[in-house]
Amino acid sequence: MTIAISLNAECLHNLDLSPAQTEIERLLQQGDLPSSEQQLRFNIDYPRSPEDPRELSEIPEVRLWFIRLDARYPWLPLVLDWKAGELARYTAMLVPHQFNRQVGIEYNPEALEIFVMQKIFVLMDWMKHQGIEGQSSLKAMTQMLGYDLDDGFFEMLLG
Repeated sequence: MTIAISLNAECLHNLDLSPAQTEIERLLQQGDLPSSEQQLRFNIDYPRSPEDPRELSEIPEVRLWFIRLDARYPWLPLVLDWKAGELARYTAMLVPHQFNRQVGIEYNPEALEIFVMQKIFVLMDWMKHQGIEGQSSLKAMTQMLGYDLDDGFFEMLLG
């Protein structure tokens, strides 16, 4: 079941997380986050003039809202709908990047590496506290972002 969180300009400008909090807290109360993996999407309605060539992730107000969301729910990448491109878009909200018409998003390599490793550390700790086994999910997430982490790395973190 896909869960869509609708965001408008007012909640983005006011850094109002309540549209997301409602859905995320409902997921948490259900107590079965592993079954909620890859179900969350964002519908962002942010008006722009036709002359504005920016992508949503290039608009400071939108990015700032996602930075606040990530600070509140740093484990959120696990429940994003990766197949629908939500992981890439969420990452673009948090990692410096450029758009290339032929290639698409080109993340700053060093910033992306820091983001990926920080997420691995946060997610591994959070999953351990939640009693969730998820090394395969974490490996899949990093692979979607262009990284292939060795099993030995995860064993070292678990040890």
